[in-house]
Amino acid sequence: MNNTIDTSVPHSARIWNYWLGGKDHYPVDQEAGDAYAAIAPQIETMARASREYLVRAVTHLTRDRGVRQFLDIGTGLPTHANTHQVAQQIAPDARIVYVDNDPIVLAHAHALLYSKPPGVTAYVDADLHAPEELLRSAARTLDFTEPIGLMLMGILGHIEDYAEALAIVRHLLAVIPPGSYFLHYDGTNTDTDLVKAQAGYDDTGAVPYVLRSPEQIAAFYGGLEVLEPGIVPCPLWRPDSGTSAEPTHIHGGIGHKR
Repeated sequence: MNNTIDTSVPHSARIWNYWLGGKDHYPVDQEAGDAYAAIAPQIETMARASREYLVRAVTHLTRDRGVRQFLDIGTGLPTHANTHQVAQQIAPDARIVYVDNDPIVLAHAHALLYSKPPGVTAYVDADLHAPEELLRSAARTLDFTEPIGLMLMGILGHIEDYAEALAIVRHLLAVIPPGSYFLHYDGTNTDTDLVKAQAGYDDTGAVPYVLRSPEQIAAFYGGLEVLEPGIVPCPLWRPDSGTSAEPTHIHGGIGHKR
């Protein structure tokens, strides 16, 4: 475990926080975020759309599907409408485990990601590359005999090897019980400006992020019953009534494990 905060290299969680209008980032993150947005200005819209999708997805599972447990892996820095806030507003007894391995995320999580009884919020400092250790830690808070909302929101792109990413998803899905749900989104390689901006970001020395095809993203849901409207650009996933939903190059959906 490395608890050193490196402020000389940009970090995706802090850049994402910057694009969402947060304050928990360093000059190096703002510089990288501005450079990315100069090439692909749609990235800020994508960041906001992904957060709005998370809210709608967690709301649906909590309110309409009765899910009371969420495992949010790669949560990033706390911002508005975090998973526990959305779920516990509907079900005060909801239990949420956040997982990340950035020390600055850990520091902020301890300060901001808390619940009042009967709800529970916990934070696990773990790496998605080691799913067994991650699951053991999560099991201290979550009941793995009851349905869980497994959340991998914008994190699988950091697993550079596609076969490994698929294997990790399969491993996690095999452990969560029947009746659980897989919530996910990731960026797609469907826009040339986005691909160019991502290549420039990867060259900064930060942890790379792989933009994948919609077909590759859809394969993560293999063996699951995908809820309507399918695996789609995030703004098109059950948009709020009265809103104007425009597609973005970030796809997500919810799969049900029967």
